[in-house]
Amino acid sequence: MCVELNTLYMKKKSFAIVSPLANEEDTFVEFTSAIQSVLDDLESGEVFFVVDRVSKDNTLQLCQELEKKDQRFHTVYAPENKNVVDAYLRGYKEALKYPFDYIIELDGGLSHNPAALPQFIRCLNEGHKCVFGSRFINGGSIYDSNWRRTVLSRGGTILSNLLLGTNMRDMTSGYMGFHADVARKFVEHGLLSKAHFYQTEVRYLLRYQQCIEVPIHYMAPSPRVSSKAIRNSFEVLFHYFFQRLIGKAVAL
Repeated sequence: MCVELNTLYMKKKSFAIVSPLANEEDTFVEFTSAIQSVLDDLESGEVFFVVDRVSKDNTLQLCQELEKKDQRFHTVYAPENKNVVDAYLRGYKEALKYPFDYIIELDGGLSHNPAALPQFIRCLNEGHKCVFGSRFINGGSIYDSNWRRTVLSRGGTILSNLLLGTNMRDMTSGYMGFHADVARKFVEHGLLSKAHFYQTEVRYLLRYQQCIEVPIHYMAPSPRVSSKAIRNSFEVLFHYFFQRLIGKAVAL
């Protein structure tokens, strides 16, 4: 764990939050109120919500209404997105247009607790280039989740570490924070993933950066992962595995 830093030091750095949202109207107020509370405490931070055609409810309208009330929130409508990875990367690209020191991504729907944001800021302030949320270290957890989803996450971590030569306790969590220059590296490099393996791919590409894992509590909003997403995960995993075998492993 990171050493506790005083609040004044934490306030010296600016940061952006990137959060793709889809069909989140039921939890929108609770989620955004929690983020506002953290931003108020830190006296810093702005938020980029990315919404695309996947969202069929009033999420986009709610984002736009909040944007008018609170200038720290920005709505990015991206109907051209083809998958969730496009949504994440669009959020990073928007945040990178500004001189933020750090960029942190978290999922909506209360899957990721905004109250954990200060620990990401503390670790980034300490000099860690990448901070990865982990459900499988001391203090982390998964709750309200189907056992199949948990097995898939743990199994994916074990297999990824084995084939990619990494050594993280959680290779599949989506709660992540980066120094802006590091985020720019994987945004400009481009990613092969089209779905959930995105988080693993980022960890692999940044494996030689100064990284740390911090405990998070994760609530899985869905008990299943599509067969298409699983297939893409294996395709990308074995792509990087074979690159390692022939001595062409990529690192950013």
